Amino acid sequence: MAQEVIFRARGLSKIYDMGEVKVQALRQVDLELFAHEMVVFLGASGSGKSTLVNILGGLDTATAGEVLYRDRDLTRADDRELTEYRRHHVGFVFQFYNLIPSLTARENVAIVTEIACQPMTPAEALELVGLGGRMDHFPAQLSGGEQQRVAIARAIAKRPAVLLCDEPTGALDSQTGVIVLEALETINHDLGTTTAIITHNVVQAEIAGRIIHLKDGEIARIETNTRRTPARELQW
Repeated sequence: MAQEVIFRARGLSKIYDMGEVKVQALRQVDLELFAHEMVVFLGASGSGKSTLVNILGGLDTATAGEVLYRDRDLTRADDRELTEYRRHHVGFVFQFYNLIPSLTARENVAIVTEIACQPMTPAEALELVGLGGRMDHFPAQLSGGEQQRVAIARAIAKRPAVLLCDEPTGALDSQTGVIVLEALETINHDLGTTTAIITHNVVQAEIAGRIIHLKDGEIARIETNTRRTPARELQW
């Protein structure tokens, strides 16, 4: 049975105009991402990983080429359409947690559930990431790994079809990073959320079904990982 295509990019290019200097971040990228899969975008700093994921997530726009989300052409969407797309279809997790210090974990997640169409409750989202007992703690009372899991709960509480994660363990030690990756595995497995993780860490890529290698703004190769390693077994 054919896999459902969530994203289809064709000839995707991005040039940043820095005054007298033009930086080509993406060069003619062709790519498909599928429903329910977990993929890792792997590459060195400056390889185009974040630019590609930001375009997929509607945070940035391409200079040339096209990208479709299901049958929606993101390339031709205006700001209002991109805002609606981000709000209802995509969850984001970044290296830094961006929690509001004066709100509890539950309240930080509730910010998203209050504007979503069919959200889970903040309690449900926090239970999914293993923080059922920490819902009423403030960010300052939580470890870095716990704060990142609150950020993941916030991202998935609106039940997005896609979860885009940019270096989600970048600010964490390896032991804590494993716990965060386990939370992402749970989301992917239990909710069927298409999950894409940006990393430069080769070891972390072992959890994904596909590893998309980027170099100098191009896809160098796509590797199918038939022997995925559970996050709890990773060491780096």
